[in-house]
Amino acid sequence: MRRSIFACGLVLAFAGLTTAAAAAVGSGTAWATGGGTNPTTTTTVTARAATTVRRPGRRAIAYWTRHIRASRAATRRWLAVIQGGPAMPSASRHLSARSFSRLPRLARLWRHRERAAWWRANHPPDLRGWTCIHHYEGSWTDSGGPYYGGLQMDLSFQATYGSWLLRHRGTADHWSRLEQIWTAVRAWRVRGFSPWPSTAHYCGMY
Repeated sequence: MRRSIFACGLVLAFAGLTTAAAAAVGSGTAWATGGGTNPTTTTTVTARAATTVRRPGRRAIAYWTRHIRASRAATRRWLAVIQGGPAMPSASRHLSARSFSRLPRLARLWRHRERAAWWRANHPPDLRGWTCIHHYEGSWTDSGGPYYGGLQMDLSFQATYGSWLLRHRGTADHWSRLEQIWTAVRAWRVRGFSPWPSTAHYCGMY
């Protein structure tokens, strides 16, 4: 009887060891075939997810950066019309050094500056009066020296009040209407309407 019980115990113990070995082999197969949670696979999926999350941020940064740079360039072009030459770039940190949360606000700021510069450039002092003087003086593209443009500026006048334009664009007949008027405004602030005594009087400028 005792021998039978002992034999049964040995059989049960052997069966238990066999089951455990089979379970271990199955677990290994699951790792090999992807049935388990492989740490390498988890890391790859996490990295891809992080990349997917970052991509919209890059596109948004590029979008706002493009608009900021365009508004900056337009602002400087309008200021150049007013000043008679390129405006000095404002000192500021590189856009990539700014936090993303600040870019939309910076874009709105430069858009506002662009509109303000455009409005000022297109509304010089006494615009109606300068337009009236032009009607008496000549065409904006008048190239018949010694006087040039719609406000009949001679070379000395151009060199004094529009030197950058004269050097880089040629005589006043190659300048835009606004560039000619703003050059005349700079002269008017120094000399009044003395370069146009008769036509300014006809136009009621003084």
